[in-house]
Amino acid sequence: MLGPTGGRGARFGGVVSLRGVTDALSELAARLDDAADRLRSGDLEPEAALALIEDCARLASEASARVDERARAALEPLPDLPGQLPLPAS
Repeated sequence: MLGPTGGRGARFGGVVSLRGVTDALSELAARLDDAADRLRSGDLEPEAALALIEDCARLASEASARVDERARAALEPLPDLPGQLPLPAS
């Protein structure tokens, strides 16, 4: 599992830490907000606006992929570690 700078949260007791997720998604959200502000300003040439819209689509896709990756990681069972014995069924 990668640390916060690598994009994956750390697991503690089967729970995925959201610090890395939050930081990455916050950065993507800020970039999307900035792009929206630039588009609303009306100061962009049509070609620049189109390029910025395409960048927004890419950023939104990246954010969606990160959320999906984190959701899947949170649902994955932790691997069995060597030397661990299974708990008896109650």
